[in-house]
Amino acid sequence: MERQIEKYFQEELNADERLDFLKQVESDNELKKQFIKFKNTYALLSFSDAACGKKTTRDSYTQFLCKMRAKHIRQISFYLFKYAAIITLLIIFAYQAGVNQHSEILQENIENKLHVPAGQRIKLTLQDGTTVWLNSHTTLTYPAIFDKKERRVAIDGEAFFIVAQDKHKPFIVSSQGIETKVLGTQFNICSYRKNNDVRTSLIEGSLQIYFTGKENESIILSPNEQISIKNGTIKVDTISHHDYFLWKEGIYSFKDELLVDILNKLQLYYDVRIIIRNPSINQEKYTGKFRQRDSIDDILRMLQKIHKFKIQKDEENNIITLS
Repeated sequence: MERQIEKYFQEELNADERLDFLKQVESDNELKKQFIKFKNTYALLSFSDAACGKKTTRDSYTQFLCKMRAKHIRQISFYLFKYAAIITLLIIFAYQAGVNQHSEILQENIENKLHVPAGQRIKLTLQDGTTVWLNSHTTLTYPAIFDKKERRVAIDGEAFFIVAQDKHKPFIVSSQGIETKVLGTQFNICSYRKNNDVRTSLIEGSLQIYFTGKENESIILSPNEQISIKNGTIKVDTISHHDYFLWKEGIYSFKDELLVDILNKLQLYYDVRIIIRNPSINQEKYTGKFRQRDSIDDILRMLQKIHKFKIQKDEENNIITLS
């Protein structure tokens, strides 16, 4: 059946064969798990189409399949079409084997680590059917197949989850020593390690949030609530700006936001360093939207029209200075 999956993604099946194959996927849970894993991998490799051509993408996919069969630790690197940035899908195979006089038993545990570079976003489906959007400079660590008791992933960055319901297997997101536990819900988590700040917003369902190892001291979030945890300080309030979550669609929306916070986002999206020489402009607040595909020059000029500041660019060192 693995060969059928290969043929499907390499477009070697005719229309009738593709239809029959998709019917099998719908009716066979094990086949569906395999299909989702291969689909996510091929979707990532397909980002290189514009830069390298479809033939290169298919060749890369074929090489990936060979490496999977060989069961070695591999790293797949490829260029994204927009900013020539690199996404790395690191697939780690860990083995435990026991040998008796008749046979050798091999147990396989596959862990995926997906990193999204500046200026990019990715949407993927996990093995349980959970949908995840990953924002710029975000790393998601997740197993190829969840274990029997829980569904656990780790995040460094920002992600939006629509979690598939399973009351017997809670979905747990780990980030900077904070655990977010759900059964089935929609929520956003922003947890860039370098900012030492975790902000979780609940759209639908229910969330249980606690420090690692302290589940008995948890906080329960209700829909339309968000929690911020920074330097040990916890704050729970109501979501006031739902357009913020438009980042999933490539739109950064901000409402009464300090310039310093907006610039932090720009540094993530455009992989540029921004230096502020005039601290007073940090306290200015802005409301607006921009598309992540807009150039940083256009965005800064738009902000400049509201509150005046000077812009200097150091192209060689990738630095922008505001004064």
